[in-house]
Amino acid sequence: MFAAIVLAAAGLWALPAPVALADNLVRTIPAVKPSIVGVGTFLKTRSPSVMFTGTGFAVGDGLSIVTNAHVVPDKLDGAKMEQLGVVVGSGQDIAFRPARLVALDREHDLAHLRLEGGAPLPAMTLGDSRSVAEGQALAFTGFPLGMVLGLNHVTHRANLSALTPIVMPSMSSKRLDARAITQLQRGGLKIFQLDGTAYPGNSGSPVYDPDSGAVLGVINMVFVKGLKETAITTPSGISYAIPSQYVVELLQQK
Repeated sequence: MFAAIVLAAAGLWALPAPVALADNLVRTIPAVKPSIVGVGTFLKTRSPSVMFTGTGFAVGDGLSIVTNAHVVPDKLDGAKMEQLGVVVGSGQDIAFRPARLVALDREHDLAHLRLEGGAPLPAMTLGDSRSVAEGQALAFTGFPLGMVLGLNHVTHRANLSALTPIVMPSMSSKRLDARAITQLQRGGLKIFQLDGTAYPGNSGSPVYDPDSGAVLGVINMVFVKGLKETAITTPSGISYAIPSQYVVELLQQK
């Protein structure tokens, strides 16, 4: 006990932990960036031809992409051959890859897209979100500004502030089926509340362990103070993420 007090007073034991954490994240970011993609639609006759809707990331065999359900457009312009897909690359050196919707989980705001052909992307590993503890350091990478200045990955640090019960909003009364009503009666699912700042373009961003890069959650919304426009101009610094255990369930759907 005495030895610990002497070391703390000398300032010798307080620095290694945060320094090590910072070093680990510096190494992890380059490893996860190739797995993280933009999600959107492509229409050759439109300007710009690619319309960004959110972020996604590769899992499994590298051809499966996970994102938010609300990132996937409800309808595509089939007459003009509009395509759903992902944007890969960085900066202005980007390419669009078509994808099809495999599974949609509106209850947990998750979607599974499948790339149509081509080489697989480096896949992120799914971690066990049930083992995450309040106060744990996390990070998330995505595209908060969309493709305004090209596709540029941005990483934010975050701590898990709380496991918060929350009810996912329904887009319309038609989607309030028996399962959704049961969920409402139970008081909602528990999701991660983070003290990191996310923006609309971050929807679908992977939340991962800074040391291993294992995905523990998926950013899906932010707490907004006032009008929704203030999510960009005056961010609250409070974000929410869906635990990765629901991603595992999503990928098991056919």
